[in-house]
Amino acid sequence: MNPANYSSISFPWLGLEVNPGRGFDLGPLTINFYGLVIACGLLLAVWYGMKRAKTFGFTEDDILDGVLWVTPFAILCARAYYCIFSWESYADNPISVLYIWEGGLAIYGGVLGAAIGVTVLCLVKKLKLPALLDLVALGFLIGQSMGRWGNFFNREAFGAATESFFRMGLFNTITQEVEYYHPTFLYESVWNALGFVLLHVLSKHRQYDGQIALGYVAWYGLGRTFIEGLRVDSLYWGNFRVSQLLAAISCFAAVVVLVVLAFRPHDKAKMFCNRVTEVPAEEATPEEN
Repeated sequence: MNPANYSSISFPWLGLEVNPGRGFDLGPLTINFYGLVIACGLLLAVWYGMKRAKTFGFTEDDILDGVLWVTPFAILCARAYYCIFSWESYADNPISVLYIWEGGLAIYGGVLGAAIGVTVLCLVKKLKLPALLDLVALGFLIGQSMGRWGNFFNREAFGAATESFFRMGLFNTITQEVEYYHPTFLYESVWNALGFVLLHVLSKHRQYDGQIALGYVAWYGLGRTFIEGLRVDSLYWGNFRVSQLLAAISCFAAVVVLVVLAFRPHDKAKMFCNRVTEVPAEEATPEEN
């Protein structure tokens, strides 16, 4: 094989072969496509959140404040999750845990970190947590769907060898041959995109705050349970794939809660977006009086 094709990625079912680089130089800076894709996903999620903020009872400022609160928590927890369950890679040089630019983030850690950040934000600004989680969950699906394409540029997060219709060809530097694998990054990207469309539509008919967040946990957990089982780079806890186990448990728990709440009456007037703001008499305009 021509050395120029060593980094090629092929999709036989599409008759497609591409050789995307990992980034480009901008003056003295090197811009990695992985980081660029993640940043674009975040920006699109923020844009969506700002556009729909009012329908969930929030302001655009609430969303921007949320980004400042949530992003650091998400990154730190994503890194911590990854390092904890792959400690053997850092045990000899613990300070390398801080070398986040070398890669090593776990999405479930990011989700947990974001939940912590949102909780802190709600406590500080006196916002309703379930309502904000509904909006954040939709933004997460956007970011996750786009972010998985960062794995494409890095040639990572693929699955076991396969000859299935959807196989992806990568050059194996050990065998010196092109081998075919499950494009699990693509599976998850498509699954998250479908989940976003579904929950976006359902969000316009919410019966109670937190319903969409529960739907996100159930949908993402269901997909990740199966997709994680195909991957070859899973983080393990003993004999268990950590993310697969967490996905299955969280999916089951969310479905149970959704089913239980489906049989209970809900007063939509009590939803955060439908709250009534009373204007004190002394602050009211003459027209309001």
